[in-house]
Amino acid sequence: MDKDTLRTLVGILGNIISLILFLSPVTTFMRIIKAKSVQAFRPDPYVATILNCSLWMFYGLPIVHPDSLLLITINGAGFIIEVVFITIFFIYSTWSGRKKIVMVLIFEVVFTAAIVAVTLTCFHTYASRSMVVGLICIVINILMYASPLTVMKMVIKTKSVKYMPLSLSVATFANSIVWCGYALLQFDPYILVPNALGTLSAIVQLVLYATYYSTTNWDDDDEQGELQMSSTSKA
Repeated sequence: MDKDTLRTLVGILGNIISLILFLSPVTTFMRIIKAKSVQAFRPDPYVATILNCSLWMFYGLPIVHPDSLLLITINGAGFIIEVVFITIFFIYSTWSGRKKIVMVLIFEVVFTAAIVAVTLTCFHTYASRSMVVGLICIVINILMYASPLTVMKMVIKTKSVKYMPLSLSVATFANSIVWCGYALLQFDPYILVPNALGTLSAIVQLVLYATYYSTTNWDDDDEQGELQMSSTSKA
């Protein structure tokens, strides 16, 4: 099997695992819909992922980085899924929470439009466009993988993993490992770096889950969880 074929197969596997990753919070949103409240859950990861998917779709376009169809397909699917999630989050958030979501989304639209305009007008080779958009994608990916830090801080403080879904951590770990392999087969540092960091972030989450699973009170009501989250976020 030649390297290109192997890379395509790994990319398809990456698409499958990434789709599982994107869909992993479904149980969380089922809880939100059932309770008709976002409870202690935060919109940070979903809002960050919308921007992340938008920029990776742009990176994968033939006018920026040719032969990257698999990046476009999975990030396009991820974008649609995250929009659905953030819509549910918006519906069941408080008024102040809704305003914050809208403000962040407006910023993301303006930011993405600016990146597209600057890239296409100021850079005229595949190499330069790939470098500019790739570096921005790395920064956004770092922010996306850093977004669970607020939840990890809460886990350590409360010694509870109730609001850090195991499925999301496992899917993130598997997804990052596969895309690291994809990037190494045809060396692409812009894909490799953020996924290496994603692997590290997922490992930390899994260690925390194993550490605090036994001290988690799964019967705590959501109101108490909201109070814990509130006190943690203000610390």
